[in-house]
Amino acid sequence: MSEFDDEGAVQKGGPKAFIDQRDQPFRVGIVVPDVRGHFSQHSIEARQAEFEGLAGAIGLDVQFSEVVKVREIKPATFIGGGHTETLAGKVKEDKIDLLLIDAQLTAIQQRNLEKETAAKVLDRTGLILEIFGDRAATREGVLQVELAHLNYQKGRLVRSWTHLERQRGSGGSGFMGGPGETQIESDRRQIMDRIVLLEDRLEKVKKTRMQQRSQREGTPIVALVGYTNAGKSSLFNAMTRSEVFAKDLLFATLDTTVRKLALPHGREIMLSDTVGFVADLPTDLVAAFRATLEEVIDADVILHARDIANPDHLAQAQDVISVLGDLGVLAETTPIIEVWNKIDLLGQGGLALEDALASIAPASKVAAVVPVSALTGQGLDALALAVETALGEKSRSYHVHVPHSAGGDIGWLHSHTEVISRDEPTEQGTGFMVRVEPRHKTAFLERFNGRIDSSDA
Repeated sequence: MSEFDDEGAVQKGGPKAFIDQRDQPFRVGIVVPDVRGHFSQHSIEARQAEFEGLAGAIGLDVQFSEVVKVREIKPATFIGGGHTETLAGKVKEDKIDLLLIDAQLTAIQQRNLEKETAAKVLDRTGLILEIFGDRAATREGVLQVELAHLNYQKGRLVRSWTHLERQRGSGGSGFMGGPGETQIESDRRQIMDRIVLLEDRLEKVKKTRMQQRSQREGTPIVALVGYTNAGKSSLFNAMTRSEVFAKDLLFATLDTTVRKLALPHGREIMLSDTVGFVADLPTDLVAAFRATLEEVIDADVILHARDIANPDHLAQAQDVISVLGDLGVLAETTPIIEVWNKIDLLGQGGLALEDALASIAPASKVAAVVPVSALTGQGLDALALAVETALGEKSRSYHVHVPHSAGGDIGWLHSHTEVISRDEPTEQGTGFMVRVEPRHKTAFLERFNGRIDSSDA
């Protein structure tokens, strides 16, 4: 029987299944390789703390966490024979089920480490996929995570080690256990067929999103981005008075949420809360979530939330800027407002808030910097004004004349521009003062050619 049901959903034990849910959490050992000559913007202490946070995000029971100095990466095991032997002893002593390695392992390195340590091994990509699999709540999110998971798995279809099967039985699923593969080529074909199906379904999701965006034409999109756990969802809730899930967890938000928000002078925007970024975000995951991230790509203004109380906030911000660059979002074309969140945690230990903020600098070219606290609400009014200013600087106002016979043009103006005022109708028609975003300027000028009386140029 196929592991896929008639609707294409994966049954228990198939590629989409992630963690074997048991009464007791997995006993986990964490290894953070410190590779000589490998440059990282993050300190080794910050990397270790973050990786421990990733493990904690899905409730794994961490028995030990250690930094391992690696002189050179070994093709067979990444960390070398001596470290591997030491790990094997720790696994046996602490009864470890799972080793988490903060690195991108090859399939061979993962397999050899499993064989030498007698424990299941997950690298950084595998762990992030586990978290995303646990967090996905909507149909779209499930599809995106499954696609990324299958792309990761297709190159790792190797026979599972029999000691894992004996240890865990045949009822496990996903990465964390289950029987060994006996029909690798057949499974690979199934995975490839499933990938094609998922890509087709996500393409349909993309078209649906495009239709939804077309219905919002004329309403600017403002996208919240930031490193995971920077407080984006808390900011979103505070600004929109919503109740989007927000918790002190890495990747607490996975599915994009959009809400309408009125700015101080009445202008409406669509505020979009997006998935958090992280250092070394898996390429397959970025690709799979591209449909969701199009809210960021198409945004008129980007709000870059920074957890300014985190000692590693600059390196985190630079990671976010890097991912934005990969998506084609540049400060030269899209205004970026840095939102320095969690200022309520600054100014402690005798240091004044103003002095603490004075020591911080933007991570990139920005339209504005706004210190805020999503918890207390401090700075949120200034943030709304900054968004309004950024949108205004991009827009241009025109006075246009619409004859009575061109009723469709009035609808177009309301759909694609912000109608600031409307003149009293005359025998010839009605005049409108409208504000036009750059993305609609060409279409506006072509449609109303010869009927534009004046502009604010």
